Amino acid sequence: MKTLIQGGRLIDPASGTDRLADIAIAAGRIVGIGQLPADFTPNRVIDASGCIVAPGLVDLSMRLREPGQEYAGMLASETAAAVAGGVTSLVCPPDTEPVLDEPGLVQMLKYRAERLHQSRVFPLGALTRGLKGEVLTEMVELTDSGCVAFSQAEVPIVNTQVLQRALQYAATFGYSVWLRPQDFWLGKGVAASGPLATRLGLAGIPVSAEVIALQTLFELLRGVCKAPGTQVQLHLCRISSAAGLELVRQAKAEGLPVTCDISVHNLHLTDIDIGYFDSRLRLQPPVRQQRDREALRRGLADGTIDALVSDHNPVDADAKILPFAEAEAGATAVELLLGLAWKWAEQDGVPLARALAVLTQGPAAVLGNSLGTLASSIGRVVEGGVADLCVIDPKAYWTVGEDTLRSRGKHTPFGGHELPVSVRATLVAGQLAYDALAASRA
Repeated sequence: MKTLIQGGRLIDPASGTDRLADIAIAAGRIVGIGQLPADFTPNRVIDASGCIVAPGLVDLSMRLREPGQEYAGMLASETAAAVAGGVTSLVCPPDTEPVLDEPGLVQMLKYRAERLHQSRVFPLGALTRGLKGEVLTEMVELTDSGCVAFSQAEVPIVNTQVLQRALQYAATFGYSVWLRPQDFWLGKGVAASGPLATRLGLAGIPVSAEVIALQTLFELLRGVCKAPGTQVQLHLCRISSAAGLELVRQAKAEGLPVTCDISVHNLHLTDIDIGYFDSRLRLQPPVRQQRDREALRRGLADGTIDALVSDHNPVDADAKILPFAEAEAGATAVELLLGLAWKWAEQDGVPLARALAVLTQGPAAVLGNSLGTLASSIGRVVEGGVADLCVIDPKAYWTVGEDTLRSRGKHTPFGGHELPVSVRATLVAGQLAYDALAASRA
């Protein structure tokens, strides 16, 4: 199949490209940008007039709820939601049921995802067996089976010695470790500590829970980096506070191999939005005060924060319609990722290229060499690279609701909100994975 994307405005943050250009695709790869091959005759033409053509989005945190929790979300439904949101590559945490701590489970997930021909799925392997924080997994075998990095998902490692050994072992092989910084004992609450949590009688999670965990991680990382011939990349998942972000900024200035991301929820919401026990705001990490949100927005704009993630976590209705403290944490967000990034850019006067960079170039750089042969083309538009692209209508608006979400999870704090831009088409390896016109007819 040969495809021509015609008349679109190409924006590729990785190369600094922003111009009108046709894109020719053949055999799953981009064979021409602007100037097309002389012998190129397309079988399909996508009219992108008035639209933006961008690299396919890369989401570093998206739970598929499979294996083990298919009632809340399925591989097919959630990857379909991803491509509807322009996401062509996604990373799934290891906290499935069973946990992704065995090569066979990883291979099964990869095989099933590849057969769907939708978003590319990159699994994170469990750092410790069963995520129990006691025994390290066989990282080499998990890497060979398809894992791009290792994580504890939402489960902190209590034993600091185990954490140190995990970093040392990963450094020996040059693996990446992804951790959400939260102290085990201080992080047992359900909302951000502050006047609102106190007034509502909700158990709080103080900023110190994040700060203490970060300080511990950085001190251990300094020790690991001193050892000759070792290299480890530490990725910090979903920073939530101004104080935590400042520590990350200092660590980067020091030269520590650190990257970080934040979620769309912490980019836009504060604890005030919880209102009167709105369980849709039951999230991990919790949304914090306005000063934290504003610091995160500045950090995303200035490059301290490498990526913006959806933190998509579809929750079954029965687990969400409960008293706030008893409700399961999580929200549907992958289809909102692009619109919420665009909204942030409009509100803060952030250049469009930067807004797209935190969804494409930035997260692709976090994945780095773990992408293998795809490392040179994921998150960018390059001649000869894989044709992972999304066509965006910048003038369209849509309302978030149960009837407009393709994910099986329908609970989101942004329900009823109108969001800017919509995805017209998504291509994965040159195949049309999502077509808005065809979807509207279905």
